[in-house]
Amino acid sequence: MTFDTSSSGVPQPVQNSTNAIISLIMGILGFTLLPVIGSIVAVICGMMARKEIRNAQASGSTLGGEGMATAGLIMGWIGIGLGILGCCLVAVLILIPALLIPWGINWNQSGLLFPLGIMI
Repeated sequence: MTFDTSSSGVPQPVQNSTNAIISLIMGILGFTLLPVIGSIVAVICGMMARKEIRNAQASGSTLGGEGMATAGLIMGWIGIGLGILGCCLVAVLILIPALLIPWGINWNQSGLLFPLGIMI
């Protein structure tokens, strides 16, 4: 926890940005319960939080949570990348058999899938 020392010399806890907390939580949920939506929300809230924190620091007030915002952004972008990679993989697995059928190649007869242990 970060503390700000006021003029009275008593350390006061720095308030964290709400958007940074939301970004971190949604980044974690983007890997578990809400794969695509959580990652997109994490990126949006992370960018908003970083801008909010920079504006607060420029105006002289203290607002924490930059680390949480950065972590949410990183997890969000990784989640989006994994989602795109997964969609491409599914598209390839659907398109390859569909493109081989006109040449009379059947995946089961050619033995292409059985060495991998995949049974259709």
